[in-house]
Amino acid sequence: MKLSLYRHLWGVEEPWETVFPKIEEFGYVGIETHLLPGQDRRQQFGELISRHHFRYIAMIFTEGETVDEHVASFEKQVIETIDFEPVVINCHSGIDAWSEKESSQFFEEVLEIERKHQIPIAHETHRGRILYNPWTTHRLLNQFSELKLCSDFSHWVCVCERLMDDQSDIIEKCAERTIHIHARVGYGEGPQVPDPRAPEYKAELEAHERWWDMIWAAQKKRGIQESKLTPEFGPPPYLHTLPYSPDPVANLWDICNWQAQRQAERFSSQY
Repeated sequence: MKLSLYRHLWGVEEPWETVFPKIEEFGYVGIETHLLPGQDRRQQFGELISRHHFRYIAMIFTEGETVDEHVASFEKQVIETIDFEPVVINCHSGIDAWSEKESSQFFEEVLEIERKHQIPIAHETHRGRILYNPWTTHRLLNQFSELKLCSDFSHWVCVCERLMDDQSDIIEKCAERTIHIHARVGYGEGPQVPDPRAPEYKAELEAHERWWDMIWAAQKKRGIQESKLTPEFGPPPYLHTLPYSPDPVANLWDICNWQAQRQAERFSSQY
């Protein structure tokens, strides 16, 4: 099994033409982002992806007021991304306020769409969405054997206001279904520590790494050949700023690259 690193474009303000070579030079194998509106921008993106031999993880975000509207937006966005041949589609799915019946209806329908289009789709453990907490996610994993995850446990740490080693059985279940990792580090009061390199967040970093180790072990057991990881730290307001100032407390580019390199080294030493 090998670890493949993907770079997100959230918070990247530099033009694609100059930032893509930097991403390639660092060793990322692909890009994770949503498709921007406009045919010209999409064409430019496709050309740059091809030029740098990048693989692509597409991000989609369901929207609407009803389950039917969210399902329709899901399929529309899946179809829009297919031409770009994504290796995985990562979806922010549904609404956290839905009932069990509504959440189940959503996954019944979108899993059928996934089967129809024959492309792997990961549903992210994300605040504000159906999979915003461990217990709802666990119930749905038990209900739908084909449901796959993008595990971003930083959201759950924030929602639960604690590191979740007391929920290791649920994390093990998630590990069995995870096809993509967002390697951001959260803490009890937020989804992103100010700087994962700082010693005061050592416990948070090591907790997330324990959970990623569980994912890698489960993937290896399943015979997966490639594990995919994006060091998805975000810009302000995710990234803390100095009081009375828009200035971030750390450099986002450096944080993402540090996390990518750290996890690549940890992975190579174990798998």
